[in-house]
Amino acid sequence: MIALPLREMLNIHYRIHTEDKLFLGDKEGYRQGDSIYFTISGENRETILLEQAALSYYLKENDLEMLAVPIPNAAGEWFTNFADNSWMVMQVQHLSKQNGKTKGIQLAELHQTGASFNYEPKSISSYGQWKELWIEKITAFEGRIESNAWETPSEYYRLLMDFLPYLIGISENAIQYLQESEREQRILQSDQGTTTFIRYDGNANQTIIWADQLMYDHPSRDIAEYIRSVFLKNDRQEKIIRFLNDYQTISPLSVFGWRLLYARLLFPIHIFDFIERGFDSPNETELKQMIEIQTDYQKQLRDFYKFSGVDTARWGIPVVNWL
Repeated sequence: MIALPLREMLNIHYRIHTEDKLFLGDKEGYRQGDSIYFTISGENRETILLEQAALSYYLKENDLEMLAVPIPNAAGEWFTNFADNSWMVMQVQHLSKQNGKTKGIQLAELHQTGASFNYEPKSISSYGQWKELWIEKITAFEGRIESNAWETPSEYYRLLMDFLPYLIGISENAIQYLQESEREQRILQSDQGTTTFIRYDGNANQTIIWADQLMYDHPSRDIAEYIRSVFLKNDRQEKIIRFLNDYQTISPLSVFGWRLLYARLLFPIHIFDFIERGFDSPNETELKQMIEIQTDYQKQLRDFYKFSGVDTARWGIPVVNWL
């Protein structure tokens, strides 16, 4: 959205007269006093955004201040029709400074707070649904990759078709591991659903948490996505160990939680995310790099239980031996 319509919409529909423009990352916003306003498109996702709004307000009411929360317009409505689109406005009341807490502790505290939310969202919940969602993802991607390779043949799609059997194979392994783990009875209070992120990589330690990045799921979702981000950067194992130790000072992982965490790391979500972007802008060089990175990723995952201090033999936790 270009600058003038944004400022005009805030003026007309929100009675907010902004002073200057600023950017947070790639997000353009406008300031009025101590508040900064951003817009997001609500087109065809009104229900999702309203559930995310409910989560964000609950977190804010429970002392999590670094949130960009939606605000209603002057008519009391959450969405504003303007410039041929439906818009929601996000407000950041102040840019908070880092509070000195580590990522692990801060994420655990967010999960504890989110677990007390007394309403389970529907549209943004993946709690207990990983198996079905993963099967749907494999089916959809396999069909689209094969269709695109047939309709628009290129070196990118030739390489991707060669890689596809591995992608399907490791995905099916993850689903099988998840299915076996869902029978695990060793659970804790911390295994209930909570507020999580769509893709967590340290967001809870950033200046702002965006409401439209929130969802409802098992806490192992965020833990796995943080570890995945470290694996993909081929960063130090000590970083993961510290994160897990810090997290568990607040909220220890159950055996069930460890198994869900491992299943999610095994499922190659990062590759599906990459391929999804490639549907719009395929890049052969980047695909080759992703395939090479996956080799290192797999090696790190092979040693994950060991360096994390999980005694798989004593706890009776299965491992994937072919990694």
